[in-house]
Amino acid sequence: MNRPIDKTGIKIGMWLFLYSEIILFGGLFVLYAVYFYTYPEFFAEGGRELDRKIGAVNTVVLLISSFTVAASITAIQRKAKKQAVGFLIFSILCGVIFLVNKYFEWSAKFHHDIYPNSETLVSGEPGLNIFFGLYYVITGLHGLHVIAGMTLLSISLVLVLAGRINESKYSMLENSGLYWHLVDLIWIFVFPLFYLVL
Repeated sequence: MNRPIDKTGIKIGMWLFLYSEIILFGGLFVLYAVYFYTYPEFFAEGGRELDRKIGAVNTVVLLISSFTVAASITAIQRKAKKQAVGFLIFSILCGVIFLVNKYFEWSAKFHHDIYPNSETLVSGEPGLNIFFGLYYVITGLHGLHVIAGMTLLSISLVLVLAGRINESKYSMLENSGLYWHLVDLIWIFVFPLFYLVL
C-alpha cells in the first residue's frame, strides 16, 4: 500500500536546507565585512574595476525571473498548464542570460590579469587581492547555485509537461521556486557589496 507523501515534512525540509544556505552565504558576508573594515579604500578601488552595467542588468534579470517563477506556480494552481510552461521556460532563459553575462564579465577580468593568484593581484596591494578573492569565491558559488536552480526549474518543467505537476500536486515546483527566490535574494546582497562599494 502506498503511503501518502507528507507535504508539510517536505516543505520543512526545504526550509531547513534554505536556512543552511543562508548560513553559508551569511558567513561569507561577515568575512567580507571584516576585510572591508580593514581595507575600505582597496575594496572601493576593486569595486570600480567591476562592470556596474552588467551587474545591474543581472539584478534586473534575476528579479524578473523570480516574478515569472512565482507566476508559474500560480498558473499551475489555476490549471493554466501552457502559461506555467511559458513562465518556466522564460525563467530558465533568464538564468542563462545571467550566466552568459557573468562569463563575459569574468573573461574581461582574466584578460586584464585580474584573477586569483595572478601576477597583478599577488604583487599588488593585499586589500585588492582579498577583494577579488572574495569576489570570485562568492560570485562563483552563487553561479553554481544559479545552475542548481536552473536544474530544479528544468526538472519541474519536464514534470509539468508530463502532467506529474498539476493543480493538485505542485510541491516540487513550489520548492524549486523557493530555491530560486533564495538565489535571487543572495544576489540582492552580492550586487551592492561588490559593484556599489564606495
